[in-house]
Amino acid sequence: MSGSLLELRGLQKAFHVGKHTVRAVDGVDLSVETGQTVGLVGESGCGKSTLARMIPRLVEPTGGTITFDGTDVTAMERRQLPSLRRNVQIVFQDPYASLDPLATVADSVGEPLFTHFGLRGPSRRDRTLELLALTGLGAEHLDRYPGELSGGQLQRVAVARALAAGPRLVVLDEPVSSLDLSSRAQIINLLCGLQVQLGLAFLFIGHDLAIVRHVSDRIAVMYVGQIVEEGTASAVYEAPKHPYTYALLSAVPVADPGRQRARARLVLDGDLPSAIEPPPGCRFHPRCPYAMDICRVHEPEDFTTSDGTRVRCHLHTTGPRLGGLPVTTIPPT
Repeated sequence: MSGSLLELRGLQKAFHVGKHTVRAVDGVDLSVETGQTVGLVGESGCGKSTLARMIPRLVEPTGGTITFDGTDVTAMERRQLPSLRRNVQIVFQDPYASLDPLATVADSVGEPLFTHFGLRGPSRRDRTLELLALTGLGAEHLDRYPGELSGGQLQRVAVARALAAGPRLVVLDEPVSSLDLSSRAQIINLLCGLQVQLGLAFLFIGHDLAIVRHVSDRIAVMYVGQIVEEGTASAVYEAPKHPYTYALLSAVPVADPGRQRARARLVLDGDLPSAIEPPPGCRFHPRCPYAMDICRVHEPEDFTTSDGTRVRCHLHTTGPRLGGLPVTTIPPT
């Protein structure tokens, strides 16, 4: 049954560093429906991983709300969090760091079985074997340590451990970026199969738009703590409404050399601005070739296009007045 399983509304996280305040996540609205995959993309340092850790409250939000299956997560007491975390699990980017190097595979995957369901002894071991089989591993891996496994095998163990709790939502924080190309493809195919088999919802965080598009129903693009564009995967990928999305897509190589040379590209100058002192107005304007005077003064509001895409960009209401048309319809200045 479809419906909003996860809803983030005005979500904020500020870190205090000395006399400064880092607004890592600044007013994010995002939802994930049951059985759906939402991809979240953006440059390193834009706040994606902080957002991921706030959902099960591994990091405490400083503003906004997180609602999971109708329950306000931000209002939960600490004693209620284990029930939330049973339903919301995270697979982290680096399995070498997320798995205890002194624990066997059986211990790592079996721990949540004891924590959430009280399983011990043979019943715990049997269920651990079932979970490993779901992820393509066998009994020969049970008593091995992380140092004895490849990166792809370790990430399978991490997925099995997440599934042990019986979650409804899995947050995948760049789960394949530390793997080689062959292992990436295997893990992506594994995750897609598990989603269908188990009816899972995914929040898939990544920086490779080709992979994110392949797995996602919807895509959200994040820049300096804010969502600047969010829509269906096809609408965001094929008809980007925000210049930043266009720039990210321009960086994705095309397999056909002729098309690669002929296609229009938007190459950005400069680096991601600091979250301590983000630029006034639109945060993207110092790097945007379409920037207007209003962009330097006023922060854009959400604009919803005819295809349901939400975009934060003055180009749709001022100047060219794109009104929901792709930003690719105007040439960079």
